[in-house]
Amino acid sequence: MSDNNTNRDSFGSKFGVIAATAGSAIGLGNIWRFPYVAGENGGAAFLIIYLGFVLMIGIPVMLSEFFIGRSSQKNVFGAFRRLAPGRPWYLIGLMGVVAAFMILAFYTVVAGWTLEYIYQSLIDGFAGQSASQLNDMYNSFIGSTWRPLLWFFVFMGLTSAIIMAGVHKGIEKYTKILMPVLLLLLLALVIRSVTLPGAGKGLEFLFRPDFSKIGPSTILVALGQSFFSLSIGMGTLITYASYIRKDENLGFTALSVAMADTFIAVLAGVAIFPAVFAFNIEPGSGEGLVYITLPNIFNQMPGGYFFSLIFFILLTVAALTSTISVLEVIVAFFVEELKLKRRIATVIAAGSVSVIGVLCVLSFSSMAETKIFGFTVFQLLDFTSANIFLPLGGLFIVLFVAWYINRKAIDKELSNKGELKAGYIPFYLFVIKFIAPLAIAFIFLQGVGLINF
Repeated sequence: MSDNNTNRDSFGSKFGVIAATAGSAIGLGNIWRFPYVAGENGGAAFLIIYLGFVLMIGIPVMLSEFFIGRSSQKNVFGAFRRLAPGRPWYLIGLMGVVAAFMILAFYTVVAGWTLEYIYQSLIDGFAGQSASQLNDMYNSFIGSTWRPLLWFFVFMGLTSAIIMAGVHKGIEKYTKILMPVLLLLLLALVIRSVTLPGAGKGLEFLFRPDFSKIGPSTILVALGQSFFSLSIGMGTLITYASYIRKDENLGFTALSVAMADTFIAVLAGVAIFPAVFAFNIEPGSGEGLVYITLPNIFNQMPGGYFFSLIFFILLTVAALTSTISVLEVIVAFFVEELKLKRRIATVIAAGSVSVIGVLCVLSFSSMAETKIFGFTVFQLLDFTSANIFLPLGGLFIVLFVAWYINRKAIDKELSNKGELKAGYIPFYLFVIKFIAPLAIAFIFLQGVGLINF
């Protein structure tokens, strides 16, 4: 492992590392999916199970990715080639790059929708609209061609501009601004939401434990949510960890990122559900909650114009910190393996992803009837990445660290050559050897429909 990496860009500060890595994990799913899933599955009872899985499985898997990234100082593909030369483990890295292509293509489509809704908030486009009109407005927008395409390219352009600037002057610089902005916007929404009359019911929905709703499916949902919420298995954490300096504490970083991710998800629930219940509106799931239910609430809320604008800017920030991490996986691969300049690598990566992205945009309009295995292009990329690539990526990552890597190498990397007390290592190794592989296998089998609770 001696080849020279001294000229490689890296994160410059502890806060930069946590802001960038937490930004990678915190995305649209935290703000619209997590609160709803928690509320539907027993509220606080679900939260307890979810937190247990984050601590027991999420952090150890994240730490495995950090180990691979920092010890190799390479992109996700090069990392496995360096740590296991001449072995087929590099295929996991290749799978990470392919998954990044797929995820960025469909995720940027949804990220672009947030820009349309910022625009609608600015021109007061929701004013006077009923719930059914807002529903029609949403369907009419995603079913059109030019506006979703325009916003897709704007978002891809923003993402590319940050990546072109590099790791320290691009990713770190902007996530250090974007993450505090995200937190402040969310806190403003929380204060407005919990001070609405009748907000208590929403907090009850989220925080009152309902153990009667806990069953095998709930446990699997909590496990899956903990896994996907932390962006595990797709190569972003390996890529980002390769930019972490050797004197940073990887165990502390993994814990900090997991806690920040969970805190933002819970805070999003506190911002959304008191408002939903204060106006006696049925809490819809997914996109419906964000693009139909919430504009309906903002219409009825004092100061709703401003809070609508704040909310959709918040969503855009959350999406952007995720898209830059996914694009970086591809760009780092192009720069280090194909020896391209960063600027050229970014243009090629963003351009090739955009070709697939255009097909994803059109999946809601002119290509809605074009099906592959019964899926539109958008659905196919979403299903394949979430249910096949990410769980398999996570599974092989923990098996690689647990069963292939030398124990001394793990001790050395996680203790910073003995400078840190890392008493958690025996527990960590037990989890990644026996518990995490079983848990991830369950997620995979449930995802592809081979088992069904």
